[in-house]
Amino acid sequence: MEVKISVVIITLNEEKNIGRCLDSVVDIADEILIVDSFSTDRTQEICKKYSVKFLQHKFEGYSEQKNWANKQASFPHILSLDADEALSEELKKNIHAIKCNWNANAYCFNRLTNYCGKWIYHTGWYPDKKLRLWDRRFGNWQGIIHEKVILTNGETHFLKGNLLHYSYYSISQHIRQMNKFSEIGAKNILQKGKKVSFWKILVNPIVKFLRFYFINLGFLDGFYGFMISEITAFETFLKYSKAFNIQKSRRKNTL
Repeated sequence: MEVKISVVIITLNEEKNIGRCLDSVVDIADEILIVDSFSTDRTQEICKKYSVKFLQHKFEGYSEQKNWANKQASFPHILSLDADEALSEELKKNIHAIKCNWNANAYCFNRLTNYCGKWIYHTGWYPDKKLRLWDRRFGNWQGIIHEKVILTNGETHFLKGNLLHYSYYSISQHIRQMNKFSEIGAKNILQKGKKVSFWKILVNPIVKFLRFYFINLGFLDGFYGFMISEITAFETFLKYSKAFNIQKSRRKNTL
């Protein structure tokens, strides 16, 4: 018997991306559910041109929002996408095929990222395996920033084809997001009760750059491979610096 798939997408001001995402799933989705965090741009207007279920819900965190969205879906088999993602033709074909031959609790596939107009095949960004198609009864989203689906039971099979990720249209956009993620990351470090030393601020960014640019062959992605490695290293520097600063402030307040 063919399983029915609910495509679930969370949005906030995604007028630049959402149409491309929806175009890529209309042929394989039995339901498209959009959970929006009260966008102020044309996101809702664009979504309503498609046959979608459009809900609005206050954003309380990435995992929390996605888990809430999954509970609103009509079918237990979930394909979860971000608005800046789309299915390649090969991946779409393979998802369509397993609807008639569903034999795992979850399916994963590689994500290929487009950065400032260039597809990134190294720098630790590819292959970027993602579990995005699963039976929600056997797993849910967990994590603060780079959230992921954690299965409670069953095995995961791999599907060929790429999930196309249109990440950053400019370096400035990446830097703005880096600042946001470093803020969340710093708070997450302290919430876990970890201690931050000056040496972590100094050493961890260097290690991050060396891993991305040399070990993960970022230099093969040219200028943008260097920029990704550099900005990622700086995000690490900011994350530990902010955590260290908060840590010092708390100590002063306890004196």
